Amino acid sequence: MAGMNEVNALLGKGSEFEGKLTFEGTVRIDGRFKGEIFSEDTLIIGENAYVEAEVHVATVVVYGDVVGNIHSMSCVELHAPAKLRGNITTPNLQADKGVIFDGNVKMHEPEPVQASINPTSPMASNEPVAAVVATEVEEEEAPQGAPMVQSIAAVPEIG
Repeated sequence: MAGMNEVNALLGKGSEFEGKLTFEGTVRIDGRFKGEIFSEDTLIIGENAYVEAEVHVATVVVYGDVVGNIHSMSCVELHAPAKLRGNITTPNLQADKGVIFDGNVKMHEPEPVQASINPTSPMASNEPVAAVVATEVEEEEAPQGAPMVQSIAAVPEIG
């Protein structure tokens, strides 16, 4: 995930966009956006922004005006003078004094980060898998600097 200072894309003040936004890294909206937003990374909604959308992202930081529901896998931050009219689903919520929030919050456990799976791996197929087996090595047995997990393999379901 890109840091807060590393913005990959910007919808600047005075810009308008309607549609579906899917991105990686950090995106900042300072203009007007209407539609749907999807990412496993960070969305920043600036102080002058107006967003009317269903938002599905890992992290969202709001300073502006949002109408719609936010579904976050990691956290939602509402900073004054943010205005949010909609529901929030997230494992972590931060709301500063001076924020206006009209909606409901549903808290849940943080979602696990999904590792990339090699498409040729048995784990990537639609075949049933009975278990994932990792062979661990005791610290005393592993050579210095060697990984503690020797191997990981999918075990196909039998029968």
